[in-house]
Amino acid sequence: MNFSSARRSLTASLLALSLAVSPLLTDTVSAAQPKATSILAKLAIKGRAPKTGYDRALFSDGWGQIGNCDTRNYILARDLKSITWRSSPACTVATGVLHDPYTGATINFVRGVGTSNAVQIDHVVAVSDAWQKGAQKLSSSQRYNFYNDPLNLLAVDGPTNGQKSDSDAASWLPPRKSFRCPYVARQIAVKYKYRLWVTQAEHDAMASVLSSCPAQLSPAG
Repeated sequence: MNFSSARRSLTASLLALSLAVSPLLTDTVSAAQPKATSILAKLAIKGRAPKTGYDRALFSDGWGQIGNCDTRNYILARDLKSITWRSSPACTVATGVLHDPYTGATINFVRGVGTSNAVQIDHVVAVSDAWQKGAQKLSSSQRYNFYNDPLNLLAVDGPTNGQKSDSDAASWLPPRKSFRCPYVARQIAVKYKYRLWVTQAEHDAMASVLSSCPAQLSPAG
């Protein structure tokens, strides 16, 4: 599948985001943003569709480009602190410090064959979960945008990301309880943006989390 036109579209729409000033998107909220509970109420509730035909390549042929960066390095640059860069290729994060939102741990990232996986880029709404909840009906460019959308991406602890796998909120939540409200709010925002649905169990799990933080705002997307 040719994703070149989708890549150009995504790049153009995101060039205005500056790496130098862009904060961790978990903190990107404003009074103008709606409450997560109000967005949750707008999501359709349906059963999980079969996984028939699922292939990650139907979303993207690897990471896309955002400005001069591939999406992975863009997210690393956004979410890590004390970053150093490789001289080549352009926009390659060499080292940095992650304050992991999922566990609260501090992780020293060092790019390398045996070390890079300590920090992974998580699709907050898992790709296969999206496929079973509406993404089969999206166009290839919409699926590409979903896969590379910074709203749906966080740099996180690698082993914890592996534990999450393709789970939704009904079967997995971050072990760091203080992050569960913004995590669920982000999932809701992504599903609303891409017109994906939730199962009843997923909806109820999200509502339960938000009951402890009813003022939680939806992140800007």
